Amino acid sequence: MILGATVDAGAPLEVIISAIDSMNVKGVSITCQNAQRAGLNGKLVEVHLDEQAKRPRSIQEFVDTVEGSGLSETVIGRATAVFRRLEEAEARVHQTPIEGVHLHELGTLDTLVDVVGGIVGLDSLGIDRLYSSPFPTGSGVIKSEHGVLPVPAPATSALMALAKAPTVPAPGGATQTGEMVTPTGAAIITTLATFRQPAMNLENIGYGLGSREARDYPNALALWIGEENGVSYTNELILIETNVDDMTGELLGYAQELLFDMGARDVWFTPIQMKKSRPATMVSVIVSRELEAPTIEILMRETTTLGVRVRPL
Repeated sequence: MILGATVDAGAPLEVIISAIDSMNVKGVSITCQNAQRAGLNGKLVEVHLDEQAKRPRSIQEFVDTVEGSGLSETVIGRATAVFRRLEEAEARVHQTPIEGVHLHELGTLDTLVDVVGGIVGLDSLGIDRLYSSPFPTGSGVIKSEHGVLPVPAPATSALMALAKAPTVPAPGGATQTGEMVTPTGAAIITTLATFRQPAMNLENIGYGLGSREARDYPNALALWIGEENGVSYTNELILIETNVDDMTGELLGYAQELLFDMGARDVWFTPIQMKKSRPATMVSVIVSRELEAPTIEILMRETTTLGVRVRPL
């Protein structure tokens, strides 16, 4: 669906097909059509393989194919990183060394086309930063070469875990959704994207459609394209507080400087009374969620606190 979303957003299909041809892969064809999912219009891009192209390949074969092509260094680097992430996830699932990873269904050439085609599509649109909303986990089971597996598939779950990716339930509390995130899609997103929504001026939207018509939600992926505007509107701020009763103003001021230098939005001190009417100071720090760990590290190192309180804003 990533490939379809880039085409719907304006990536030339002929550029993507030319990139695939540059890898000299045989028995592969790509079709693109306008379609709908739950009333949502978008592009359905499908990869078709002949019997020869269905032969399983290894990750190293994919990497060698990409590196031996005439693709740009950016595309080669990103595609290689995606394949290595997929390889790491498969090794985790099967508890085998990376050298012994066997891709099963993911080893056919449609995986190569989906990864490289999606990356070429993003590159042709001039996208240099990619962000993602949390993954919908979905529910139910899928059939695979190994039999019936839970949703998300083990490889998808491993990719999410490797990236510590945020997840959410299926939209509207839908049940028995089937697969909502594929291993290939998860590999691309967890490798190339950051899981937050940036402030940006929206310029274009593309919708990539899945082949399956889902019952309770549109089986589609939305690609929003725009320019980051440098303004941060986020609810991912947290308040970290601690109480200290044995520090001088000079030491507190030094800790405050370190916190501001680290990226704190605000740092302030409040006079308080503790047990037995002891005068003390409450240290309050507002930071973005991603700075929680370094903020706590500074407070534990530079103040006499034995612990902190953390709550969202």
